Amino acid sequence: MLQSLLNNWRSHREAWIGLSRFNLLPAAQKRIVFYAETAADWAYLDPVAQALERRGQALVRICSDPEDPARQQPHSFFVGSGGPRTALFRTIQADAFVMTLCDLEQFTLKRSAHPVHYFYIFHSIASIHRVYRAHAFDAYDTLLCVGPHHEREIRRTEEVYGLKPKHLVPHGYGRLDTLLQDLAGRAPAAPAGGPLRVLVAPTWGESSLVEHGLEPLLAVLLRAGFAVTLRLHPMTKRHHPELAADMAARFAGRGSLQIDPHINTTQSLLEADIMISEWSGAPLDYAFARLRPVIFIDTPPKIHNPEHGLLGLPCLEEEIRPKIGRVVPPDQCETLPGLVRELTAQAQAWTEKIRAVRQESVYYVGSSGEAGAQAILKRLPGNEANA
Repeated sequence: MLQSLLNNWRSHREAWIGLSRFNLLPAAQKRIVFYAETAADWAYLDPVAQALERRGQALVRICSDPEDPARQQPHSFFVGSGGPRTALFRTIQADAFVMTLCDLEQFTLKRSAHPVHYFYIFHSIASIHRVYRAHAFDAYDTLLCVGPHHEREIRRTEEVYGLKPKHLVPHGYGRLDTLLQDLAGRAPAAPAGGPLRVLVAPTWGESSLVEHGLEPLLAVLLRAGFAVTLRLHPMTKRHHPELAADMAARFAGRGSLQIDPHINTTQSLLEADIMISEWSGAPLDYAFARLRPVIFIDTPPKIHNPEHGLLGLPCLEEEIRPKIGRVVPPDQCETLPGLVRELTAQAQAWTEKIRAVRQESVYYVGSSGEAGAQAILKRLPGNEANA
């Protein structure tokens, strides 16, 4: 207990120091500021940040995660998740503030008292009107949209709630581009042999496989002789900190089960022969990068906005499932081994079908970072006439 209190005090002290150091920067050095609530945020932010840096733009990275590797980069500042962060948000002076944080202005974190242009980068391909709260994006000035569905949904949201129109930019999806880059850089696949590799990647919350039969599902897959990797969502780890260790202990000696603790890395997605999930955004990442089918367990849908029906629009994450894989009721998990073998054997036949769905759903595949960088630069003071 004493050590925990000491660690918290040190982290809080570091956060206030980080805020002070940031505030001392000359204005010219903090025109463009990126904020990451967790280290996982950089999977979506970094492609744009790096594209700006390739153009010679100076930018600042601000972190709230004590374990964020970005803290080691130049012009990076740690502000924690308490008072220093709240103060930063209320007082920041920058031309562009870029993040993937939902619900700005809805809770503790508010817009600055100074004129700042706020950019939102999506951390999921999913539709905005069911898995996010009703007003999750209202406070942003520019939204960098993954695909046409985001533009339709945001414009419809503005109509329904009488909101001021935002700047909507066709952007794409940085996480997908990183997966494609890593896939292109991998060594050629080894000849077929050994057990099929199955990646189980649940979402978090009430829709998660964690709440709907994760243990029996793993048991079925391991009994079938598959090499299974379990990758838990960061929010699941926060709410169930012992779950990974519990699963590892329960299945020790009962087959090949690995726990992937690194949601930011791409290795488990790029190595898997097939993915099993439910309403997570990860299946879309996997299918669109690997052009291989996914198995969706049909748990109750993830609904964080009870008003989503007001828009009268479909949800991409629901419509897309039968187009890129198979949907299985939760009480039919015993059928999974046969379906895993069937879909992996048919994987090549799915390639063009999934590629076509990707083309319809995601802008600028492979170049989203450049598209995002250009959108930010156009909104900087002095460049608005070209926007």
